[in-house]
Amino acid sequence: MEISLYITAFVTLFVVIDPVGLTPVFIALTPGMSASDRARIGRRAVVISAILLTLFGLAGQAILNGIGISLSAFRIAGGILLFLTALDMLFERRTARREGQGKDEDAENDPSVFPLATPLLAGPGSLATMILLVGQESGVLHVVMVHLTMLAVLVIALALFHLATPLARALGRTGTMVVTRLLGMLLAALSIQFVIDGLQGSGLF
Repeated sequence: MEISLYITAFVTLFVVIDPVGLTPVFIALTPGMSASDRARIGRRAVVISAILLTLFGLAGQAILNGIGISLSAFRIAGGILLFLTALDMLFERRTARREGQGKDEDAENDPSVFPLATPLLAGPGSLATMILLVGQESGVLHVVMVHLTMLAVLVIALALFHLATPLARALGRTGTMVVTRLLGMLLAALSIQFVIDGLQGSGLF
């Protein structure tokens, strides 16, 4: 077993998932929430993304081939959905909805599944990366090590999510609004990049 292989796998997944970059996005997606609510959403997002990444690590290529979906199509679909979320952030629709609703209705806007778990944590890039990393070597030990590496990255993401509330408190309402708008722009650009990558991979251009 080559340790360097799994160090490379860790670095690759860390860069693709980017838990450090997702922390301010997490703050922007959970405006006005308490620390306990943020912790619950963070845990749920990490658990769901871990399940999705494990599923794709074990049988991702077979699943996509079985239903006739290419990774390029998966990237395009993820990009379009992420763009819709970016629009919500840019025009503060998510914040307006949250402030005008009660607790039961607010649960409907829980971002833990979408867009946090997918496509931000378990997005087209990280899902494809899991397929590629697992395919590098044969053997059960290799598969286990790749998945433990993936879980290590997600644990780091969860730890950073727990720091979201003190960060949001330090930013204040105005700072959070500025960050939300800025990240909405960046998220829109990322979503377009997903679509461009998907179109390039499809061979249409």
